[in-house]
Amino acid sequence: MKKLRLNLMLIVLLALASPAAALAAPSESSAVEAVKEELQTNINIVWTCIAAFLVFFMQAGFAMVEAGFTRAKNAVNILMKNLMDFSVGTMAFFLVGFGLMFGKTNGLFGTTLFAMGGVEPGTDWNWTFLIFQTVFAATAATIVSGAMAERTKFVGYLAYSFFITLLIYPIFGSWAWGGLLDGGGWLEKLGFLDFAGSTVVHSVGGWLALAGAIILGPRIGKYGPNGKPKAILGHNIPLAALGVFILWFGWFGFNPGSTTTGDGSIGYIAVTTNLSAAAGAIVAMVVSWVIMSKPDASMALNGALAGLVSITAPCDGVTPAGAIVIGAVGGALVVLSVLFIDHILKVDDPVGAVSVHGVCGVWGTLATGLFNINSGLFYGGGPRQLGVQALGAGAAFVWAFGLGLVLFYAIKKTIGLRVTPEEELKGLDIGEHGMEAYAGFQVFTTT
Repeated sequence: MKKLRLNLMLIVLLALASPAAALAAPSESSAVEAVKEELQTNINIVWTCIAAFLVFFMQAGFAMVEAGFTRAKNAVNILMKNLMDFSVGTMAFFLVGFGLMFGKTNGLFGTTLFAMGGVEPGTDWNWTFLIFQTVFAATAATIVSGAMAERTKFVGYLAYSFFITLLIYPIFGSWAWGGLLDGGGWLEKLGFLDFAGSTVVHSVGGWLALAGAIILGPRIGKYGPNGKPKAILGHNIPLAALGVFILWFGWFGFNPGSTTTGDGSIGYIAVTTNLSAAAGAIVAMVVSWVIMSKPDASMALNGALAGLVSITAPCDGVTPAGAIVIGAVGGALVVLSVLFIDHILKVDDPVGAVSVHGVCGVWGTLATGLFNINSGLFYGGGPRQLGVQALGAGAAFVWAFGLGLVLFYAIKKTIGLRVTPEEELKGLDIGEHGMEAYAGFQVFTTT
């Protein structure tokens, strides 16, 4: 007590002798904290922008995968669809979708319908968040392109791209992610976890792809008179492989970028993402080897994507071992799903988009309820988290697949969804765009 009284007397004397000295320490501390806060904000902005640019580059990956897995006579059409779904989607999401998804009155009956309405646009962070979410919306839209490849009217595809980024994707996104800015959705209030979008982005895109492929019907010659599927080989597997590597690279923006914070969690999430992708590729190769007696390259490539989609929801909350298991299951699932959809359901999906994004998106969402170290069933969290995850995955299917059927049927009955048989046989490059991807190297001409 005596020592304490002496210290207090010393502080009082110092304050009387120099009031400025007594006030300097708190003032300097506040200034340091303000500088640190500004620095962290700027780091967050820079990292999130870099991540957004990586996710944008995934558009090139999707274009290469889809072009490589389809025939040469449709390559220009594939490239145009990937270019335009991003361009059309950017405009629709900026004008309407972003406000529906993240505005204060977000949701189906929200009033924030124009540009960044309901969201304060004057801050650097909000502009950054806008571009980051725009590239995610475009990813959901472009997933559908591959499943509907080689027989879709270009104008019909443009209409689809507009409506998914205008309404379908933002509304579901508001349910799960609205609270990331000014909104708040019913799924996130229940505790639904989808860190980077296994359901919000990939399953939504995958189920829309399934609806589109069903309404569109199979390509000419895909199924014989007995209903047995025939392989329609892609024209450029090296191009498809390049696309997968671009997508894998871009996923380091997709998952770690979803922190929107420049901190140490980025490296950890990158590790879980990479492990899952590698496990998916290996297991898909092995499963295809067992089933088809050869290590199928297209299956292995889709296996890597399956691992990436599977880890997208749980990437921030699982152990490295858990990430390997999640990716491995995704790799096996994608092979079995591709064969099931092709042989049993008889839905023509040229690139396996429904299996990669829809099926593995569901698996990644459920895996969060199993492997999350804080709330997962395998870590003592009980069944509640798994139940919420299943509810979210089911809601995504009902919303996206249901509205997808309505949308594609409406397009079919109005402006048209499918090209004529003559255009399909000659190739959409000529019929829709009046050009060839490889002029002088093919047996057909534009004349």
